[in-house]
Amino acid sequence: MSVTTRRLATPAPAPSAPRLVLAPTRDRAVLDGGWWPRSWDPAAELPGLVLALSERHGRIRHLMLNLRTWDSRFRRLPVGPDEVRIGWFDTLDPALLVATTGRDVQVDLLVVPPGTPRAAAEWAMATAADPTNLRHAPDILANAPVGPRAAATTGSDADAVWDNEGGSTAPIGRHPVNDPHTIPPRTGVPS
Repeated sequence: MSVTTRRLATPAPAPSAPRLVLAPTRDRAVLDGGWWPRSWDPAAELPGLVLALSERHGRIRHLMLNLRTWDSRFRRLPVGPDEVRIGWFDTLDPALLVATTGRDVQVDLLVVPPGTPRAAAEWAMATAADPTNLRHAPDILANAPVGPRAAATTGSDADAVWDNEGGSTAPIGRHPVNDPHTIPPRTGVPS
């Protein structure tokens, strides 16, 4: 006889309202919207997202996330009366989160890294939620405002450099790269 232990997340006391923009419809679009979490802590970020998605799409039964991007991993997340299964995949792009509803509808969201400057994050979420958008999540992040365009929209030279996690290099001292496909694991990013 063997005992299987199910790993459950300990949810935050009250889920915060997610920074989420959803497409009004999904005609030809590649994505259903964009989400900008405040941290890489899934127990703090996912409950609010699940509740917001449930309002639009009904019960969310499964989430798929990148294995290496988030601070911790668990298999099940209690949200209200439901329990959401969480799948962690090394092959899933860090810029993508896939939710499956109780009716087997797939909801694909761009994940904007928490440290992304506000102007770039808002642009990326709006682009992902555009029902005519045909770009995939990593392509949207790669084309988000950087350099002089970001400085002009944020008003800060410190926000002008986009590092490998989408944030400014000035406060956290990271080296800039041009490939947002390789978002490494994060530890404790403040919002």
